[in-house]
This record gives sequence, structure tokens and C-alpha cells, in this order.
Amino acid sequence: MLHNKNLRNISIIAHVDHGKSTLADRLIEMSGLIKPGEHVDQILDSMDLEREKGITIKSQPIRLQFEDLTINLIDTPGHVDFSYEVSRALIACDGAILLVDATQGIQAQTFAHSYAAIEAGLEIIPVLNKIDSIDADIENAKKQIFNLIGSKENEIFQISAKTGEGVEDLLVELPHLISPPEKKIDGVNALIF
Repeated sequence: MLHNKNLRNISIIAHVDHGKSTLADRLIEMSGLIKPGEHVDQILDSMDLEREKGITIKSQPIRLQFEDLTINLIDTPGHVDFSYEVSRALIACDGAILLVDATQGIQAQTFAHSYAAIEAGLEIIPVLNKIDSIDADIENAKKQIFNLIGSKENEIFQISAKTGEGVEDLLVELPHLISPPEKKIDGVNALIF
């Protein structure tokens, strides 16, 4: 097997309303595909029902280019009713950004999606979101992440997907934390999800 060293296949997983689609917006902006302020929020939530309810229903893939690094990103639903969508997306990935809301901590779907990602053999990057909120309890949320997946304090990224604070640090480290996909020497490697 060979590795495509400049490619990463990742998903963003979290409990509903922890900021997955907002983080996807910031990453898309940083790739240069869209400019800040020149698009609707949660750009990957394109279905009318998603816009009406303010939740992701269908997993949405997008390819992002950062200089010589290509990231195939999948924004997944957080709601329990759409867990099957998440499990299907995870089989197409090599790693996952586990997003936890600093104001709410670990929630039911955080557990479910974490275990699904671990079971799928993915490398998990723990990310604490909404650190700019007045209600953020960062230390308690970090302890909960440690109890869930064993991440040390210095391994947990702290961001605000809303303002973009800390997102660039996450992006810079991402290729070092998730392995590139393996590819077959003698054929095409593809997965439809």
C-alpha cells in the first residue's frame, strides 16, 4: 500500500448544535472557496428543512485545498435521528474532529459518535468549541473529554467556530494528527457513502 501524503479524509462529529456546520464554514473560508460575510451561515446545510430547523440532516462532503494539502471534509448530523448518516460517513474517513460545546460539555450523541468513530478505527481530534461564550466551563469540559477518550489537556484544541479563534491552529496541526489514506498500487480506491 502507498499513502497519499497530501490528502486527509475527515469528518466533524458532535452532539446537535455544538457547532459542526459553523466550523465547516470557517474551514471553507480559510481554504479560499468563499469569503467571510459573502455567504449564508452553515453553507453546507443546503436542504430547505435543514435551514428551517437549523440542524444538519444529510452528511455533506466538500473538498478543500490548502496549498499542497487536500482535505475531504464531511459535515455530519448531530441529531440522534440521523445517526445512521454519521456511521455511513465515518467509514469513508481516516479521522474525525470531535467537537464539544464548552457551555454544555459531553452530551448523549457525543458519546455515540465517539464510540462509532473509535469502532471505525479513526484517529480522533478533540476540539472544544464556544470558548468565547460567557457560559463556557472550559476546565470541566476538558475533564469530560479526558474521561471520554483519554485526551490530555494539551491535546484538546480550544476554538470559537463563530469567531474563528483557534481554528487556524487546528488546521495547521490536522495533517500531523490524522494519517493519510492508504491507496492501492494497482487500482482505484473509492468508497461511495
